[in-house]
Amino acid sequence: MDPKSRWELERQEAKQQREISIIEAAERVFVKKGYDKATMRDIAAEDHVGIATVFRYFPKKDRIVVAVASRIIGMEFEAFKTISEQPETGIRKIEMLFDHFIADTSSAYMNRNKLIEAFESYAAQQADPLDGIEEYNEVTRKVYGIFKLIIQDCIDDGSIRSDIPVHETLATLVNALGIFSKKLSLQSHIVMFEADPDMLVQLTIVKEIFLEYLKPKA
Repeated sequence: MDPKSRWELERQEAKQQREISIIEAAERVFVKKGYDKATMRDIAAEDHVGIATVFRYFPKKDRIVVAVASRIIGMEFEAFKTISEQPETGIRKIEMLFDHFIADTSSAYMNRNKLIEAFESYAAQQADPLDGIEEYNEVTRKVYGIFKLIIQDCIDDGSIRSDIPVHETLATLVNALGIFSKKLSLQSHIVMFEADPDMLVQLTIVKEIFLEYLKPKA
């Protein structure tokens, strides 16, 4: 590689790393202050750069809001893709998706759940579509594309009952468990009744009910 090409490659890599760093800083700021109260100056301070640098990469606050949400959904895409590629039956892959929503109780995962929940509300309240929203929509479509492959696996190998509308049922159950998981994560800092079961227990019970429903009838 000639010196000019090497310099251009290094410049592009540095630019990409800076953009990622700003998005990660924005995510931390949004967790602490929320989308409405967070400012571009807050993000610049969190990433230890000048505010002009942030604006150079993200001319509007909405662009960085969408970038953060897209990055989170991108992580979901990678998780779904990994599950889809496993040498397992379709129903086992569905169980692995359920476990994905249940297993990670880390503060980072819960914070991202909260950010997506808040993002959906934030986007819905805007008079016009958020600048850059197509980026978020495109990643979401990719996640759904992987899910459709898993659904097809279930149909092809007959690992779930055939007397139900497979596509509609699986989409409903996965969405329901995903939404329930997000809702419980939002309540993680709220004092609940002592008799209420642990979040993990609740999600596991729902998972077992769903899996039992999907089993082929004897």
